[in-house]
Amino acid sequence: MSKSPMGSFEIPTEMRNMAEQSVVQARQAFDGFMSAAQKAVADTENRAATAQANVKGAGEKMMSFAEQNVSTSFEFAQRLVRAKDVDEMMRLQRDFLNSQMQTLSEQAKELGQAAGQAAKGATDPKRR
Repeated sequence: MSKSPMGSFEIPTEMRNMAEQSVVQARQAFDGFMSAAQKAVADTENRAATAQANVKGAGEKMMSFAEQNVSTSFEFAQRLVRAKDVDEMMRLQRDFLNSQMQTLSEQAKELGQAAGQAAKGATDPKRR
């Protein structure tokens, strides 16, 4: 059997300790990176879930408003066909338009507030 040209070279203890410490530090750095990555993924999932819930809520609100507006329009149409003369028809039309403008304004304001809260909730770091 031939011997290695280096003979029985021993790695100095200091060098082994330094290498071991480097591996420990690399492992700690990797663990820290993985922890940060997992937190980032969880935060993204939470924001996506919040956004999805807000979109669903806004959709439900819009459907409710649409249903309310169609129902109000049918009620107006029933009153209109029962009108006794043109003056009553004009009054009903004026009252309906005024009421609808007020209702639509309130609905738009409510949807705007909901959208603002949804946007704030999705970007607010305190909610993450």
